[in-house]
Amino acid sequence: MWTSIAITGASSGLGAAIARAAARPGVVLHLAGRDATRLAAVARDCAAAEVRVTVLDVTDAAACAAWVAGMGRCDLMIANAGISAGSGGGVESAEQVRAIFATNVDGVLNVALPAIAAMRDQAPGPDGVRGRVAVTGSLASFVAAPGAASYCASKAAVQRWAEATDASERKFGVRLSSICPGYVRTPMTEKNAFPMPWLMTPDEAAKRTLAGLAAGRLRVVYPRRLYFLARMVGALPPGWRNAILGRAPAKGKAG
Repeated sequence: MWTSIAITGASSGLGAAIARAAARPGVVLHLAGRDATRLAAVARDCAAAEVRVTVLDVTDAAACAAWVAGMGRCDLMIANAGISAGSGGGVESAEQVRAIFATNVDGVLNVALPAIAAMRDQAPGPDGVRGRVAVTGSLASFVAAPGAASYCASKAAVQRWAEATDASERKFGVRLSSICPGYVRTPMTEKNAFPMPWLMTPDEAAKRTLAGLAAGRLRVVYPRRLYFLARMVGALPPGWRNAILGRAPAKGKAG
């Protein structure tokens, strides 16, 4: 379906799994990440496709714009790079809050905005869509958890931005999607010292992600059971929600 796919945060976790799942003959994979060694290892796993790797820090807007401009046609941009940290049972530092928003929000926009602009000028594909931009949110988008305030808020920001922006960009032939996974077994979640219901492998998460995007879904969520639970908890009055979630173990601090 897509002949050119770009993925940020492709050196590990869900991004790497999506790259491996999407690798096939006739596909060009543009893989970006901060760790050159791990990125090269993922590229070797994706040898069935044509792979182009770029060491990239998504907080560098100019570098992101240059990366997008240099890839030519892009059918699918997955703005996946993100970081995670919480209060550790105390409070988040100002530095941690700013770092999370810089990567999870600005880092998404730094690749999504130039990709959208470039896609508007592309010829439509067989499905009539000029290009699709998918942002990686989280089921945490729907729950303002006191133990991970910045993480939840950052994921909610990009999830809602993508879904709202799709309504206007579709007029130009560009579509947007939000990807909202539950718990995925990655280096990021290994640090969580609390129960993670319905934890899934990166390969299973990648399969569900690509299937949802191929179906043209605006919101790709999984697993459904955890999604419904998150929506229920998120719908509680804020004071009740804080009282309940405030008793739960907090996500650990950065570092």
